[in-house]
Amino acid sequence: MSAAPGSAPSGAAGPVLDVDALLDDRSTSVLVCCGSGGVGKTTTAAALAVRAAERGRRVVVLTIDPARRLAQSLGLAELDNTPRRVEGVGAAAGGSLDAMMLDMKRTFDDVVEAAASPERARAIFDNPFYEAMSSSFSGTSEYMAMEKLGQLRARASVPGGDGSEPWDLVVVDTPPSRSALDFLDAPRRLSSFLDGRFIRLLLAPARAGGRAYVRVLSGAVSSVTGALSRILGAQFLDDLQSFVTGLDAVFGGFRDRAERTYAMLAGPGTAFLVVATPDEDALREAAYFVERLGADGMPLAGLVLNRVQTTALPRLSAERSWAAVVHLEGRTADDEEDGTAPEALSRGEHALAAGLLRLHAARMFRLEREQELAARFGREHPGVAVAQVPARPRDVHDLEGLRAVGDDLGGA
Repeated sequence: MSAAPGSAPSGAAGPVLDVDALLDDRSTSVLVCCGSGGVGKTTTAAALAVRAAERGRRVVVLTIDPARRLAQSLGLAELDNTPRRVEGVGAAAGGSLDAMMLDMKRTFDDVVEAAASPERARAIFDNPFYEAMSSSFSGTSEYMAMEKLGQLRARASVPGGDGSEPWDLVVVDTPPSRSALDFLDAPRRLSSFLDGRFIRLLLAPARAGGRAYVRVLSGAVSSVTGALSRILGAQFLDDLQSFVTGLDAVFGGFRDRAERTYAMLAGPGTAFLVVATPDEDALREAAYFVERLGADGMPLAGLVLNRVQTTALPRLSAERSWAAVVHLEGRTADDEEDGTAPEALSRGEHALAAGLLRLHAARMFRLEREQELAARFGREHPGVAVAQVPARPRDVHDLEGLRAVGDDLGGA
């Protein structure tokens, strides 16, 4: 699908973002796309991955969004926790492209198997609490996103390496809305969870051991666990206690890795791109992302302003178009009233011209509003570089469409 015809609006939200320079920079090994829902973030991530691969990078794109759009646009039947090669992309330039979707439970299973003995891993898997926590516990998806990103980054070749590892660029497509940045909180939230009073209480017997077990459970502690047993049931509490005890060492290792991954995200090898459309709500969310990334010290590369209106007649403003409509319709009405109505063909031409001018006026009103919003964003965030992608008449759903978006991002 080719780019939409016409000129991009002259108003800009900030300095121009050089996307190709970003993709060609071999010191950049992680590119994170974030933004609110419905702004084309998944398409942008896929287009960036395709363009990077076709410029010689060895790329893996990871989506945390469970929608199937990425698989469909890349021509794959499905995506799962295993990277799948996208054939026909990048080979001519020495690059490659793999794609995958985060499987939260499978990643959790991998963490347990890597950190625990086979016997302990089996005990954890068999515990009734594991299924709930590994698939639906609040925050688990963010923890596992950090884990998977850390795994992919660990497998990627480092700048200056021999290139023997499978990838040198990881592109991450995050979930919609503000939850896209929740994985930045994963180490802190995990530490808070593990250090909470209730968890320490459940872990106390195993950590104390022997006669100390009796001392730990004496007094206030034994009264609390007794009360919990009466409320929740002894078997329930035993299952929960054994589950938390079994995960203690596993989570400890994950906490360390999550903190290392967080440090990697803040390091010089990572770049964040905020994706938005030129409407008020999306740019408000984009401002939140920009400010949050700045507060966390994360390296922001810039803003992708997606689905920007264009026009082939930038000098014909909305006001001039509407004035011409009024003139044409007024002239036709006057001619009909004084009996000097033009011939049928001429009336048809007037109607057609007025209709086209109406459409142009509506587009220009929207374009000018977008310019105003983009300019306001630029004034509020003057240092944020911007790449603009023109609006298209249809959704992008294949590799050619992704290449066209990539061309727009690269300024081709």
